[in-house]
Amino acid sequence: MTDITAIGEILIDLTQSGRTEQGIPRFDANPGGAPANLAVAASRLGAKTAFIGRVGRDSYGDFLRSTLEQNGVDVSGLSVDPRQHTTLAIVSLDEGGERSFSFYRDPSADVNLRFEDVPAELLADTRVLHFGSVSLTAEPSRSATLKAAREAREKGALISYDPNYRASLWPDEATAVRQMLQPLPLVDILKVSDEELPLLTGLSDPDRGSARLAEKGIRLVLVTLGAEGAFYRFGGRIGHVPGVKVQVGDTNGAGDTFFGAALSRLVRAESLDALTAEELEDILRFANKAAAITTSRHGAIPAMPTLAEMK
Repeated sequence: MTDITAIGEILIDLTQSGRTEQGIPRFDANPGGAPANLAVAASRLGAKTAFIGRVGRDSYGDFLRSTLEQNGVDVSGLSVDPRQHTTLAIVSLDEGGERSFSFYRDPSADVNLRFEDVPAELLADTRVLHFGSVSLTAEPSRSATLKAAREAREKGALISYDPNYRASLWPDEATAVRQMLQPLPLVDILKVSDEELPLLTGLSDPDRGSARLAEKGIRLVLVTLGAEGAFYRFGGRIGHVPGVKVQVGDTNGAGDTFFGAALSRLVRAESLDALTAEELEDILRFANKAAAITTSRHGAIPAMPTLAEMK
């Protein structure tokens, strides 16, 4: 059985890596896309993972497939679009390493994922199905993702969700919030950043905001707090696990590494509900450490730690 199957976007992050002597920005072509990032992060940390998505019939698509394979991710669910190109994201960095995004994506291969492209056996044979909100921005990927989540849940999988907000991919904020909230009744494990919490709940306080999300039936809510670590709400229990201080290279992929690391440990538990607070906090310390290592380097997937590095 697969531990974690991720469905959604896979793309090229053209990530700013410096400037020439003339001040012209340099960009590296890094593999990316939040669900693909998470699948790699969890695989590098010992989980058995698979990815469902769509790339173009181009050199970037070949590169992304090869990257997943080299990192031990099952690519039987990665289909090829004969008409649309692989998606590109331009990732610019400020002096503190914080990111800003622009996308070459309308249309592109990842948005054209259809439910017919989703292997039924991957949904029937996974402990966790994971997705994010980027695949909810347009059809047919929106319907394909939600139907996959419903079917995997019916077959006994836990559903994990990261409503990672990218403003440039939505027509307006109200539409984004409406679509990002839609999957919540399906979700068992939710990861939301401190920037996205007020967007989805109207509340910036992790305690109050996570309580509002838990009202949807979500069993475990994780709120990432950047350098401050992570807050959790697990049933009636809440807590905070401090972050790990590092010199930041860039923050690209940090949240995906955190969530992938957390899921790679959560799938080892006999059941989600049987976890103690102490066990959960140990998992989150592991996830914070993995995310810190990623932020100390450049890129997303290339920066993610292996299990040997964590040890």
